[in-house]
Amino acid sequence: MPTATSDDDRDPDLVAVNEGVDVAGELTRPGGLDRERILRGAVDFIDAHGLAALTMRRLGASLGVEAMALYRYVPGREDLLDGVVDMVVETLFVKDDGDDLYIEEHHGWQDYLMRLGHGIRRIALAHPSVFPLVASRPPAAPWVRPPLRSLRLVESFLGTLTEGGFSDQAAVAAYRAYSSFLLGHLLLEVTQLGAQVSLLDQPEGDPEAQRKTDLSVFPNLLRTEQLLSLDKSAAEFEDALENLLDRLERVLHEAQTSDGEVADLA
Repeated sequence: MPTATSDDDRDPDLVAVNEGVDVAGELTRPGGLDRERILRGAVDFIDAHGLAALTMRRLGASLGVEAMALYRYVPGREDLLDGVVDMVVETLFVKDDGDDLYIEEHHGWQDYLMRLGHGIRRIALAHPSVFPLVASRPPAAPWVRPPLRSLRLVESFLGTLTEGGFSDQAAVAAYRAYSSFLLGHLLLEVTQLGAQVSLLDQPEGDPEAQRKTDLSVFPNLLRTEQLLSLDKSAAEFEDALENLLDRLERVLHEAQTSDGEVADLA
């Protein structure tokens, strides 16, 4: 993993990862075989060998057990991948001393979005080969657009914004814009770190996981299901493109202003 090159140009998220901030990689491993140890082993395996190489047989071998021993705790590969994502995303909901990215203790929706963005980026930098799973279709709510596997994260996002005064429609629009930006940027970034972002799990998800998941614990998701399921990709693309052009126009104006000031000084 690359490291910061100077004290004057240090990437705070990369520095945090390099200095060992817990992003699902430093927790104590349980001694016996259980679901947590299997998921931890899967994270380590994907980090070392990539998602495409992960099979139950290979994971079992890396843990020193037969593949059949894993099925007592993880029914199959789809459940294993769900658990891997839950494990890395859950670090955003765990408070550590001095942790500035604990998203449930924030000062308004803007602070929440800053914490969330940097927290997810640290996960991506620490586990670039795992991160593409976060951006795959959620197994229990395939109607969420853009796809995001962690339903707890979507629920937290919508709840925070509606508590901050956003209507359901505005919160869903914000979710779409924010997650499209974040996932798009970070998928490009992990590609530069060697991740194979095309190797996502099955696009339709796991029907068994959908059946078993109790969506009643995600009231914001259920309330906005119709809004989240709408495909507004074209309109959102146009809005994002217009915003980018506006930003570039400001950059041009600032550059011209700066050049003018230099000329006046000369």
